[in-house]
Amino acid sequence: MGEKGDKLREAAEIADRVEDTETELQDKINEIKRSDVSQWLVGQGVKDHFDLEKQFAKEFNLSLTDSKNILSFDVKKYEIEGKDIPSLVKELRNYRRTLKGDDRVKITHSIENLIKAYSNHLDSNMDSIYWLKSYKSPLKEMNCNEDKLHKLSLIKDENTRREVVDSLCKYWEARLDRNNLSIGKEYASLTKKMTNTKKGFSSIVKKLPSSYSPKEEIKKYILDSVCEEQGISARQVHEKLPENLFKKTSPSMIVKMAKRQNITTVNGALYKFSDDIKKDIYAYTAAFLDSDGYITMDKNFNPRVGLIATGDRGKAFMLEMQKSLGMGRLHLDQKSPQNTKPINRLNFYAMDDVQDLLTKCRPHIKLKKGNADILLELIRMKKSHKKAEWYKERREELFKLMKYENHKDEANYDFASYGIDLDNISKYYDNCKMSVMDSIEQDTIIAKQEEE
Repeated sequence: MGEKGDKLREAAEIADRVEDTETELQDKINEIKRSDVSQWLVGQGVKDHFDLEKQFAKEFNLSLTDSKNILSFDVKKYEIEGKDIPSLVKELRNYRRTLKGDDRVKITHSIENLIKAYSNHLDSNMDSIYWLKSYKSPLKEMNCNEDKLHKLSLIKDENTRREVVDSLCKYWEARLDRNNLSIGKEYASLTKKMTNTKKGFSSIVKKLPSSYSPKEEIKKYILDSVCEEQGISARQVHEKLPENLFKKTSPSMIVKMAKRQNITTVNGALYKFSDDIKKDIYAYTAAFLDSDGYITMDKNFNPRVGLIATGDRGKAFMLEMQKSLGMGRLHLDQKSPQNTKPINRLNFYAMDDVQDLLTKCRPHIKLKKGNADILLELIRMKKSHKKAEWYKERREELFKLMKYENHKDEANYDFASYGIDLDNISKYYDNCKMSVMDSIEQDTIIAKQEEE
């Protein structure tokens, strides 16, 4: 009983420390929110939004998720009973024609107040698009309604942002040059330039994906729901939809729309990688290799790399990984030794696939760098240097090095059964042939050039 009590007290202390850590983190996030985040963003210039999220997380020592949440600024549509403000103002003006006297004056004041509030709303939306805040003056002259502003707020890539800013700057410069001119040839030329620039801006915005069509809203809601809650069902997504969208769709329709968005379905549950993960897919894969993956070679000196996950979520994850990487062979629903959750694997057998994967993941691998380097050296040898006199001997050394890397943390592992002398292991590392292969290949290139 005393031992049980000690364990309970220890668990309570750990829970308190976790709670304190979470509270400190939340206080830090709230403090950052209170600071002028928008000013920090404006100072960064026109950059890719995902890069800014990573930079913000690094500077303020936050997770990427917290950084993303803090830097999210939504441009919302101002509606009253499902009608946008311009449509409502138009209806009110038509209705005003039927009135006389004080009633007409009162509704006129109401319309003016509504227009003023809507104008402030548009100003606020313009301010929330941080990368356009410095160009607010020319932006106001581009006849930007809510739809256009919402489209602009969804631009995340640097190139499109720069294209928009460039058109605003050209318009701004032409307007400044025209200010002190009297009407004449040069004035007309600058006016034409402003008109063309305005058309160019409208053309850029027109090419952007539509933002407020019900179908697009439903698709976006499905995608966001699945990314936030992996394993959610179509019925759950449907129940969470806003009322105006809920009536326009059904669970079966959501399943079909999810498939069109390349969302993975496993036993009725929906799974999807977020775009943030896909942007850094090789960094994510490297982390997975370090934790629940393996980098090794078999007894025939063939390179083997794989990822492992269990259960339905693991199955969906492996399907998503294969789609995102565009390589690998799936082995799904395999029986586990303990006969518990089914095991799902994504294995990489082809040398070209393994070389490509490890080369791209290598800068991000932390725990299994040695394993990756061993396979990259082995593959290069097998591809181009099989006839070298040192090939077979070095191949055996790499096999021993791989065994050592995979089991060096095991206290009682029998290295001797594989002919591995731990006193000589450092010699195997020093005998790396990468520089030798570099020299051979360079000499071959020079020889070919001389022959030509």
